[in-house]
Amino acid sequence: MNPNITRRSFLGQGVKGLAAAVFIPPFFHPGRAFALSKGEKQANYYEYFGVTEEMLRAVMQAALAKGGDYCDLYFQHRIVNQISLEDNSVNRAHGNISFGVGIRVLKGDQTGYSFTEEITLKAMKLAAATAANIATAGKKVDPVPLSLHKTPDYYKIKTPWEDVGIDQKIPCLKNLNSRVFALDSRIIKSNIFFVDESSHILFANSEGRVTWDYQPMITIGVSCIAEENKKREQNFASLSGRQGMDLLTPENMEYLADKAVKKTTELFEAVKLEGGQMEVVLAPGNSGILLHEAIGHGMEADFNRKNISIFSDKMNKPVAKKFVTIVDSGVNPHCRGTINIDDEGNDVQETVLVEEGILKNYLHDRISAQHYNVEPTGNGRRQSFRHPVLPRMRNTYMLPGPHKREEIIASVKKGIYAETFINGQVFIGGGDFTFYVKSGYLIENGKFTKPVKDVNIIGNGPEVLKNIVMVGNDLKMHEGGGSCGKNGQTVPVSMGLPTVKVSQITVGGVSV
Repeated sequence: MNPNITRRSFLGQGVKGLAAAVFIPPFFHPGRAFALSKGEKQANYYEYFGVTEEMLRAVMQAALAKGGDYCDLYFQHRIVNQISLEDNSVNRAHGNISFGVGIRVLKGDQTGYSFTEEITLKAMKLAAATAANIATAGKKVDPVPLSLHKTPDYYKIKTPWEDVGIDQKIPCLKNLNSRVFALDSRIIKSNIFFVDESSHILFANSEGRVTWDYQPMITIGVSCIAEENKKREQNFASLSGRQGMDLLTPENMEYLADKAVKKTTELFEAVKLEGGQMEVVLAPGNSGILLHEAIGHGMEADFNRKNISIFSDKMNKPVAKKFVTIVDSGVNPHCRGTINIDDEGNDVQETVLVEEGILKNYLHDRISAQHYNVEPTGNGRRQSFRHPVLPRMRNTYMLPGPHKREEIIASVKKGIYAETFINGQVFIGGGDFTFYVKSGYLIENGKFTKPVKDVNIIGNGPEVLKNIVMVGNDLKMHEGGGSCGKNGQTVPVSMGLPTVKVSQITVGGVSV
């Protein structure tokens, strides 16, 4: 790549390549000659973005010129391809390319941030001068020599997505579509959605740390509509992770189709419940979204530093029963929320939030870690080079407990088994939430009796945590994962849960 590449010339190449990419594989991938997978020689990680160490030091000096304490540069080249298949025909295929650098300056707990889509020394120094305005006085700090920091690789793939053509993807999607229709004659419509992503990242800071990462991602899902006696129902299933084409095995596609059809057709037999307080059993896997939203956000350190979270005064205090342990981890192989390094160059780890019922840690980025005088937990994340860092979750889940699933179900006199959640809303300050349960089952006298639908559950995250009375030994991660929004930024995450019994939650149903 030309070390003085401009946004105009880059996008000019990209538009021409992308116009052909929808029809002629492979998709456009500028700079692929320098794309480096983990384990390969990384001598060209500067060359990929057309920069040198001297350029980076000059930009950092401009960023620190007004007295900033620290600065970092976050380069990103991201390629996203999307395909939609409706009733066995491709009705949409498009791609998006973004390329640029974000420059951050810290002064105490204040952040100055700017970005540019032109990787030239002039453009980067101008952006650095803008970010530098957060500081107006102080001792001048000079950047130190840069050195590559070795990182692990939790998502090795055989072939980068840039090297996979659309002709290799379409047959898989058509086979998935065909199986959906073959499974049940009541299926009248299906929609397959497929997204693959490659993100090349170079990070450097004024303390001398340089990190490099290649982050793959795939999401594939199917939504189907069934009709019976002029009544229609709809549901979906999806798989996602930091993987390559190896996710698209015949076995996985068969599983995906079977699950989507089963979840859809079961709704014909589903009943609407009378509302009220009742026992709720959270299914393993997908129900982890309640843990993520109602509890996890409250443990992000910025909310606690600002005394917004209800957990801000509960450190080292009991918040749940002794058999409840909750972690947030960035090291689960191939999970959607896994990262080799966080977006401010910190090592990742498994962070124990609640240990045997006691609140032990918050999720930290650099700023909150300095405030609490602890080490960053590897939770500094951003949507792209256009966005500043925030403390964010990665893969958040509850560890297995002492109970068996059958034992938990058998203990319920009357309650619901909540299986699929959508459309949740949480108020971080008080921890109040409401979630729509798309599908689940009624439990009566310890047995599943009927499928249920159109159920809302309403409660408070900390109260639900206290009211967890049984935790199963069957931890499962959410297969589809999710995208978490915060302060206008979206990042990929995953969540998980074993079978969990909550002694009571308000269930909203039909009026009687």
